[in-house]
Amino acid sequence: MTTSHDTAEVAREKRMGGLGAETARDIRIIDLTDFENRRAEITDQLWTAAVEIGFFQLSGHGIPQEQIDAVFALTAGFFALPEPVKAQYPLVKANNAGWESLSQVRPSIGVPDQKESYQITRPHMDGLWPSATELPEFATAIMDFEHASWTVAMRVLSCFADRLGLPRDHFTQAHDPASPRYQSTLRLLHYFAVPPELRDVPGRWRAGAHTDFDCLTLLFQRDGQGGLQVCPGKEMQEQQWTSITPSSALITCNIGDMLTRWSDDLLPSNFHRVRSPGADEYQGDRYSIAYFAQADRDAVIAGPRGAYPPVTAADFLDERVRANYRPQR
Repeated sequence: MTTSHDTAEVAREKRMGGLGAETARDIRIIDLTDFENRRAEITDQLWTAAVEIGFFQLSGHGIPQEQIDAVFALTAGFFALPEPVKAQYPLVKANNAGWESLSQVRPSIGVPDQKESYQITRPHMDGLWPSATELPEFATAIMDFEHASWTVAMRVLSCFADRLGLPRDHFTQAHDPASPRYQSTLRLLHYFAVPPELRDVPGRWRAGAHTDFDCLTLLFQRDGQGGLQVCPGKEMQEQQWTSITPSSALITCNIGDMLTRWSDDLLPSNFHRVRSPGADEYQGDRYSIAYFAQADRDAVIAGPRGAYPPVTAADFLDERVRANYRPQR
């Protein structure tokens, strides 16, 4: 049964399907260099950016550019596999692991996002990795990158724990890669090139407006492959969208619904979307990689002020996912 909280979230999302208008906002770039010695300063910067817009970008995050570039090459290699090969590793929705295409339907637009994706969730990958013949060294490289992403996410979340008055390792303990209940996910994404006949059609989306279900999203993008937009303020009557410039060197981060609830609404999870490119913009395939820091299934989400009743992360996430996918035919 969907809770009233989940119903309200979907109802809000259904109101976000319009074109809206574009407005400039300052998307902060926060440098994590020398993190431990600069923790207080970085915490202040992260909190301000999170509260004001819910989106920010990270430099000095410690993941080598060569590693990021290599994983993007592997991502393109995976999606270039023939569809019957990818279909051998289908999405297991209950575990959020495997490959899907054109299956995610956003309530904001009611049609499938124009993309395919491959989800990696540590405890549930048996039988879902492409073979060494299909993609040599794929699993090892992807899992190393997943761990690097987890490390960055836990640093950011430890700063939020400090500001919320929670133990510094509160969120780290709730995202345990060694646990069979771990459900953080690395998602490889391929947005399809825009067909020539649709390049001047207005109001098309590569991904409809939505909020993320998790605590914190880390998004890796490529220079020149834009389209991501954010609209701060869930209750805004006028949709004012801000484009986020993609960068191969920066990690774009946003707050998810789970952390909004965990922070008693202090940290907002804001709507974002991927619009189709304009006539004068890059029309080709768009690749991105997202790491979703989602608390372990048995973690209990309970804010410091008790604004919401406690709920397990499993129950919270299951309802949000169910509302956004349709069965494969």
